[in-house]
Amino acid sequence: MYIPDHFREDRPEVLHDAVRRIGFATLVTQGLDANHLPMLLDGNVLRGHVARANPVWKAGTGEALAIFLGPHAYVSPNWYPSKAQTGKAVPTWNYITVHARGAINWVQDPDWLRAHVGALSETHEAGREQPWSIADAPASYVDGLVRAIVGFELIISKLEGKWKLSQNRDAADQAGVREGLLRDGHDDLSRLINRK
Repeated sequence: MYIPDHFREDRPEVLHDAVRRIGFATLVTQGLDANHLPMLLDGNVLRGHVARANPVWKAGTGEALAIFLGPHAYVSPNWYPSKAQTGKAVPTWNYITVHARGAINWVQDPDWLRAHVGALSETHEAGREQPWSIADAPASYVDGLVRAIVGFELIISKLEGKWKLSQNRDAADQAGVREGLLRDGHDDLSRLINRK
């Protein structure tokens, strides 16, 4: 991924936090096969699963890339006060993204899979008034579902982040982008502008 220095985010704690908040990634494996999956970060390992019917796991171990795309939105040049003064502005796109690259291993152990599905559910059910638990479903039903999936662990060897948030614009243009994003309903992205 091309990352100009002013858009580079390399603090591990910030990248890990983004991965946990986003929680959903595009997994790119050998042969440029891409799958879109929820993942959990545990230390330096991403864990997830695919349907057993998905042939991606049959390719075996190798290098993989997980791409987490966070908040993103179109930026109108009309939001820049400098455009009114100079006319020198073009549209762009603001976003955050994290790329996690490393070796992928496929897991078929039923106990691992059951624990993974339980952890995934607990993570996404946390904070709900009545959180669903894997124990809420009949054990025989869960057993059947576990047989229908294959898990994976991606051991992260390289973690990169790009926070493209108008850092290349002056303070007035950044304020204009913040206001424009708010008007367009992108509160999450607006809050990130000038907060790196």
